[in-house]
Amino acid sequence: MRKTIAILCLLLSLNVLAQFDNENITVGAERLEQYLPILSNKNVALVVNQTSMIDDQHLVDVLIDNGVKINKIFAPEHGFRGSADAGETVNNAVDVKTRIPLISLYGKNKKPTAAQLSGVDVVVFDIQDVGARFYTYISTMHYVMEACAENNKKLVILDRPNPNGHYIGGPILDSNFKSFVGMHKIPIVHGLTVGELACMINEEGWLKGGINCNVEVITCVGYDHNTFYKLPVKPSPNLPDMQSIYLYPHLCFFEGTPVSIGRGTDQPFSIIGYPNNSASTYSFTPKSKEGAKYPKHENKICKGENLSTLDFETLQSINDLDLSYLLKYHNYFKSGVIQAKEPFFNKNMFIDKLFGTDLVRKMISQGKTESAIKEAYLEDLMEYKLKRKKYLLYTDFE
Repeated sequence: MRKTIAILCLLLSLNVLAQFDNENITVGAERLEQYLPILSNKNVALVVNQTSMIDDQHLVDVLIDNGVKINKIFAPEHGFRGSADAGETVNNAVDVKTRIPLISLYGKNKKPTAAQLSGVDVVVFDIQDVGARFYTYISTMHYVMEACAENNKKLVILDRPNPNGHYIGGPILDSNFKSFVGMHKIPIVHGLTVGELACMINEEGWLKGGINCNVEVITCVGYDHNTFYKLPVKPSPNLPDMQSIYLYPHLCFFEGTPVSIGRGTDQPFSIIGYPNNSASTYSFTPKSKEGAKYPKHENKICKGENLSTLDFETLQSINDLDLSYLLKYHNYFKSGVIQAKEPFFNKNMFIDKLFGTDLVRKMISQGKTESAIKEAYLEDLMEYKLKRKKYLLYTDFE
């Protein structure tokens, strides 16, 4: 009996391991021989955060050990250590360990200034993305590219796998709804690594004035868009595990509604709920915590559903944007299953910035089905799929 249990446990562990291909993948940052010669005898600035790791060492420390002169560090949303709330102002500072100046690229200063790039020869970008248009690290990369182009600085991008790079889905951004949570004419799930997206941004003329950035991408080895990569470091405070990373593109729309997606709990972007929800018995209570100081419905019992138990096979089989959760809760509000004094869509219409269009919100309000909504933007999505292929640096999933 014990032997049978042991065999079952071994098979289960092998199944879990088989979901990811990390052992066969070398990320761009690990390929030192490819980019150290570029940085040799240069004044270097880094755009990095807590994900910029080579095994158990931060890129900053690795480069210093290899004699690279780092003048300054630029940090994106959530800060250099990745602990700040979404939208929280991060102030400039000095790294305690290295004494290198830290400059925030969030808040009022989203783009490096000419003064901040003065004395810099090369900028290195190494940040883990999650493959959703509204995840702001790619917006930071856009502004860094623009600043480098304007100030004649070379940009080296150390590429990393896209954990949601195995499919494409969602409406293409309408330029009327361009914002920091959506800057490019790409779908919500864009199916590109940051290196591939940088190539697209350059060649499509999306930088200010159509200028071109001198970019060199250090590609990953062993990665393609058919492989699954488990992020070794959580990319932001509210994406703590792979379940939340896979669910993020589909649940982030609730940020434009009164519904909680678990900020202030141990399962952000893996649970959904609202007070006075008679459709469910599952409950959670958001609390103030690091990375979620003022969560939605703080200290109130929310009822809804727990998606954190979905297995990796199910999550990795997702091949399109899933609007079913948003439609379900919209119907709850409309039908009175959820007793709410507030409208389903927040009055600031942040939902339109997340979708990159007002089309989806309007169709949901009209009671349209998920298939009808997707049909409305299908032609634009197909055009994007053809355009995307020109910029792929890795074998595609199709």
